[in-house]
Amino acid sequence: MVDTAPAHTTPKAGTPKADAAGDPAEGTPVGSTAASVHIDVDLVAELLLGRWAEDRRTSRRLALDPAMHKIEGMPYADARSRTLDQLRILVEAGAIQRPYPPEFGGQDNHGGNLAAFEELTTADPSMQIKAGVQWGLFGSAVHHLGTERNHREFLPGIVSFEVPGCFAMTETGHGSDVQSIATSATYDPETQEFVIHTPFRGAWKDYIGNAALHGKAAVVFAKLVTQGVDHGVHAFYVPIRDAEGTFLPGVGGEDDGYKGGLNGIDNGRLHFDHVRVPRTNLLNRYGDVAEDGTYSSPIASPGRRFFTMLGTLVQGRVSLDGAAVVAQKIGLQIALTYAMERRQFPTGDGTEGVLLDYGRHQRRLIPRLATVFAQSFAHEKLLRTFDDVFSGREDTPQRREDLETQAAAFKAMSTWSALDTLQECREACGGAGFLAENRLTGLRADLDVYVTFEGDNTVLLQLVGKRLLTDFRARAPKDAASTARFVAATAASKLADASGIRRLEQKLSDRGSLAASVADLRDPTTQRELLAGRVDTMVTEIGMRLATAGKDRARAALLLNRSQHELIEASKAHAELMQWDAFTEALVEVPEGDTRRALVWLRDMFALGVLEQHLDWYLVHGRLTTQRARAVSAYLDRLVARVRPIVPQLLATFGYEPGHVRAPIALGAERERQEEARAWFATEAAAGRLPEQEKKPRP
Repeated sequence: MVDTAPAHTTPKAGTPKADAAGDPAEGTPVGSTAASVHIDVDLVAELLLGRWAEDRRTSRRLALDPAMHKIEGMPYADARSRTLDQLRILVEAGAIQRPYPPEFGGQDNHGGNLAAFEELTTADPSMQIKAGVQWGLFGSAVHHLGTERNHREFLPGIVSFEVPGCFAMTETGHGSDVQSIATSATYDPETQEFVIHTPFRGAWKDYIGNAALHGKAAVVFAKLVTQGVDHGVHAFYVPIRDAEGTFLPGVGGEDDGYKGGLNGIDNGRLHFDHVRVPRTNLLNRYGDVAEDGTYSSPIASPGRRFFTMLGTLVQGRVSLDGAAVVAQKIGLQIALTYAMERRQFPTGDGTEGVLLDYGRHQRRLIPRLATVFAQSFAHEKLLRTFDDVFSGREDTPQRREDLETQAAAFKAMSTWSALDTLQECREACGGAGFLAENRLTGLRADLDVYVTFEGDNTVLLQLVGKRLLTDFRARAPKDAASTARFVAATAASKLADASGIRRLEQKLSDRGSLAASVADLRDPTTQRELLAGRVDTMVTEIGMRLATAGKDRARAALLLNRSQHELIEASKAHAELMQWDAFTEALVEVPEGDTRRALVWLRDMFALGVLEQHLDWYLVHGRLTTQRARAVSAYLDRLVARVRPIVPQLLATFGYEPGHVRAPIALGAERERQEEARAWFATEAAAGRLPEQEKKPRP
């Protein structure tokens, strides 16, 4: 749901109570309760695998094939050829047919398809994305924007990979603003053909996967013009190359060349000089043109028609969210494993300490581990929403809006998080992390573009923000008396912030005790109230500001533009709230005991990490006292230390095998080096061959 108001004021049934975290009494050594915690790894692994566990396992087995693995440093021409071969392996393995109708060899399994697709990230992100271009964009456009006539004619070649294809939507001059593209498709009733044309350089289709070399056809998005009327953006199936790979007459293009990542994909540019295609090449589910040129559509509103068409292609954002989560798991498994084996700097007993025993190293990695758990549970919830809609079980306008909002929010947050996490993992591994063989630099480079394709993250969060404002307006009263009460209530809330009433209540409750502050912050009800309160306050402030414009559209647009930064921050806060909700709901599946206790620690760590990141907002708005603000960081430190001993068990719940990880520093190379070094020093010391130190230690 998108409603920012708290969904509950008391913990849901099965939600852990505040004392479920198993905190020790004050004065007990930090982490003393965690050493004996034993997680049910299999239970948590199943929870993370989700509803489509078997589809994920099948894909993970396929990803173990060395032929599917990225070879770091390979010349990009060779990488492109290898990736093409990898897609043929996917077809032979029956790995791509899941979402298609049974008559085309499919299973109508939409959720399982994306779950399996995301796991291919462990093998080679280029292969995963190129497969996404072929079957998740090109094929899905034909499937979801076309009708039976399109399916019969085009899907067999797409599914079999006899026709490698392109998804030609983005133009050089228009990226996220698809409604403003300049490519046109003008209907000629005399020949019953559409004439596809790009009128200037900025209208070239750009950054298009499969366009530089391999694509034989493209789904081209263009403005449909018939009988002198522009009916907006529609999709057309357009052949672009012959069997030998030569551009067809009127079609041209360029290679985008070497990129910052994903160099196994042949991205390129396409342009069309009055290219003619049959009338029936229009993908006509949402708009059709009769032989005489008459246009018809089941959706009268051009705007609603456009957004409905784009909504059918939301699976790209859903899959990128999942792929970003998978990449973070691999990165964290590499960095945390290395941190548990790499030794550096003498400790009090004369031995060198492992990196993960140092407080700062724990702080830089373990909270990110909590975040990836939250993102995993949120993604599973998103996948279920996606499957509900695309299976037809709950294909309602409200459910589609929820899907589009969740997909935009989670894709933005997880892809940004992936870049942050992979960079932190790289730095945490020092020089070893910079070696290509340990995969962290390659993963980060390949995922870099995730933040801008399938929708630039900032633009996506504006879409989320507009949905939040729409919901706010729906909740806002319409009559004068109710409006007055609403304004008064809002003013009272602001007065409570400014006057310090909330802070006073906290002070009275805490009585100066840090332990009391921590106890309240551990309460899931308190956590949700703080997270949801921030969203609700931010959206209300923006909504009230926009309401002052009345019916003056120009002023409303000006105020919205001035509020963009705040709106995007509110959208991020809403995404974090939804992630917290998903994590909390997942805990219901876990019985009381060590496993739930450990997951509650992670859920609390995620919540407190969000609060710590935005402490300035909570202090300025009077939502936290300075003591509670200090308690946020203090308890976060305690949680990090407590989770440290169970990190190996948490990593085991990911379920990735050495063939998925493929980083020497996470597969025993560092451990062997450390053991060799210790053995050498022990032997030399026993034989008396070590030289005396210039400065002897004090007795």
